[in-house]
Amino acid sequence: MKKRLARLQWQFIRHNVVATFLISFFILFLITYQDKRGLLLVIDLKLAGIPLLFWFLGVIIITGMISGYIQAVPLRRRIEQLVHAAARFERGSFSHHVVIEGDDEVTELAERMNRMAKNIEEQVASLQRLSAERAEMQDTVRKAAVTEERQRLARDLHDAVSQQLFAISMMTAATKLQLEERKDPATEQMAMVENMANLAQAEMRALLLHLRPAHLEGKNLKEGLQHLFNEMHKKYDISVQIHYEEDVFIPKGIEDQLFRMVQEAISNVLRHAKATQLEFQLKQTPQELKVKVIDDGIGFHENDLSQSSYGLETMRERMNEIGGTLHIVSVPNKGTQIEANIPITWGKNNDPNSTR
Repeated sequence: MKKRLARLQWQFIRHNVVATFLISFFILFLITYQDKRGLLLVIDLKLAGIPLLFWFLGVIIITGMISGYIQAVPLRRRIEQLVHAAARFERGSFSHHVVIEGDDEVTELAERMNRMAKNIEEQVASLQRLSAERAEMQDTVRKAAVTEERQRLARDLHDAVSQQLFAISMMTAATKLQLEERKDPATEQMAMVENMANLAQAEMRALLLHLRPAHLEGKNLKEGLQHLFNEMHKKYDISVQIHYEEDVFIPKGIEDQLFRMVQEAISNVLRHAKATQLEFQLKQTPQELKVKVIDDGIGFHENDLSQSSYGLETMRERMNEIGGTLHIVSVPNKGTQIEANIPITWGKNNDPNSTR
């Protein structure tokens, strides 16, 4: 109760009652100055049977309360706006601005609070921008380190393990021929060793292709895929068909994810599919971007899809990151089709060079 009476509205009412009483007392003193009874006149005189003094006090109290209330209401409303704004600023909502009314000290305070909020908002935006730039820089450094390590690992594997596997494969083939000439019973076991060496060599080739830089290195998607498919055709004896629509604009971030997805798909083909033909399609409709990778390999059963390889799960995750979906259709001994659908949310008339 004490706190409520201390509010601005009740302070105005009390002050106005006191001021009204003093003014009324002074006026009353001037009116009764010539009378011998003086101020006692208001006690002797009655109105409707009630001494004039009580009427006088009632008018003073009512007038003071009404005038105090009228003065306090608009000021209280403006101060409540300042208190509400201060509470918003305390919670970190610096985009809120106080409504400017009038041209007095409260207005000046509101203007200063708005300028303060704007300055803090700009500082917060600057801090967030610096934080984002720092995160991007750290991500760039991390990716550069990963890329360098992948390239080093690819060189080491190619110069050491890959060459040794090739030598083992050649020596095993020669030994198998000698055993066949002698009709040695170990010929079958040697054929199995040769097959295992060939499989290991195929796995190594797929791994080396997968360890290539996982980004486009300044190329657009078409150039990067063309280079990747050309190398695949030269080294792995697989016929490649490319159907890439012209004048397709794809943002840089989505290009990188698609390139990595296709790279992962090719790695799976080389490791598991035993394919002789590979087809790549990229088409754009007004609503979505469609990418297909089709091979004529050994395929797999749909029941095995729930236990799909790590590579397929990685491709799904990459498409999820850009809001796309991945569909896999495979028929045993017929091949596999991997289709990615990415909704188009970017501008369709942008210049492709703008992302470079």
